[in-house]
Amino acid sequence: MKKDVIELDGSIGGGQVLRSALSLSMITGQPLRIDNIRARRVRPGLLRQHLTAVLAAAEVCGATVEGAQMHSQQLYFEPGAIRGGDYRFSIGTAGSCSLVLQTLLPALLHAPQASRVHISGGTHNPLAPPADFLQRGFLPLMQRMGARIELQLLRHGFVPAGGGELLAFVQPSTLQPLHLCERGALLSRRATAVIAGVPGHVAERELSRLAKRLNLAPEALHWQVLDPEHGPGNVLMLEVVCEHLSELFFAFGQSGLRAEKVADYLVDAARPWLGSEAAVAEHLADQLLLPMALAGAGSFTTTHVSEHLRSNISVIERFLPVLIDCQQQGENLCKVEIEAC
Repeated sequence: MKKDVIELDGSIGGGQVLRSALSLSMITGQPLRIDNIRARRVRPGLLRQHLTAVLAAAEVCGATVEGAQMHSQQLYFEPGAIRGGDYRFSIGTAGSCSLVLQTLLPALLHAPQASRVHISGGTHNPLAPPADFLQRGFLPLMQRMGARIELQLLRHGFVPAGGGELLAFVQPSTLQPLHLCERGALLSRRATAVIAGVPGHVAERELSRLAKRLNLAPEALHWQVLDPEHGPGNVLMLEVVCEHLSELFFAFGQSGLRAEKVADYLVDAARPWLGSEAAVAEHLADQLLLPMALAGAGSFTTTHVSEHLRSNISVIERFLPVLIDCQQQGENLCKVEIEAC
């Protein structure tokens, strides 16, 4: 029996709306029509990384697709059966490999056989969580939910050159509910500056500023120098390891941006979470919502309900029989609960 088409207005959010909708369409078998894709963005419609995600999703499930062109603001996606296998996808720009991978992971967990996925493009893109965030923040929680996923960063790829590579191995898995209402005791903090084709003093200054503002000990400061051919590129990261999870905050160096300002951007991003009792920060909250909904239940506390989180909730509730409730519990503290209905 032919299923009804789920129709979405993409103007409620950005690329997250498209990615979540593709994932859910593949898993539920519901055809999808989405209009006004990224309509409120400076460059609306499908950019290279979004188009790659659409084409990759279509390959994984043998979908019928209309509107899969650069800058298209309309898309029709009718999925077939999800298939595991050996996949290779190239974005062709420094567009985010991480976001393309996250479009595919939920579906590949439902495939009848294992998958190997190689994606080339940008691994460290200012507009997306870097590969390190997936490896040390997101995937450990997915593994606690029962997902059998391994991820390797084969090569860094910075904006604008790209050329990075991710390799993921995915085994069919059933997700179990996860509840993250407390982060637990602080275990360690580690700051890392990564540079490629950038003077070493940049990393030194970033780390010095970060250490001063967050009172980090010298042994918590690290830097990594990559082959210049991987650059030019620079990312500054702060990993906070707690009893129940790890959070990763990041900021990117850019031409004309002082190293000290890069560190300040990272502190500004981390401070709301560091000063709160929330379990997860903004980016991790966005990414945990869909797996928890697929598991049928889950909960977490976060600092606030972001635009991404709101639009993701709207998409998920169109596809799945779940209710997602957000309750403010104090300043910088909101509890998000997912329940089957």
